Amino acid sequence: MLLIECPYCGERPELEFVYGGQAHIARPQNAPDLSAQAWSDYLYQRDNTKGIHAERWRHTHGCGRFFNALRDTTTDHFIAIYKVGEAAPAALKTRKVAL
Repeated sequence: MLLIECPYCGERPELEFVYGGQAHIARPQNAPDLSAQAWSDYLYQRDNTKGIHAERWRHTHGCGRFFNALRDTTTDHFIAIYKVGEAAPAALKTRKVAL
């Protein structure tokens, strides 16, 4: 079983968590003015990265909070975990990371 570290509760089994999609997706400021295609792209188009990927997770069977994680999608290894609103770890920004 995979263990995931919640930044609020500590290390817990993966069964307590739910994947919440790609992290760092900003809502468009001018949403009413977007074309149907641009709005569709915002809603549905996400990176499908092989390697290190910034993701959002939720500790549903614990504190219920969302947090972000950098995870290697080829090995399922969590490289870094950080709270929502915090920037991705500086040491990892030099790598090719989908943010």
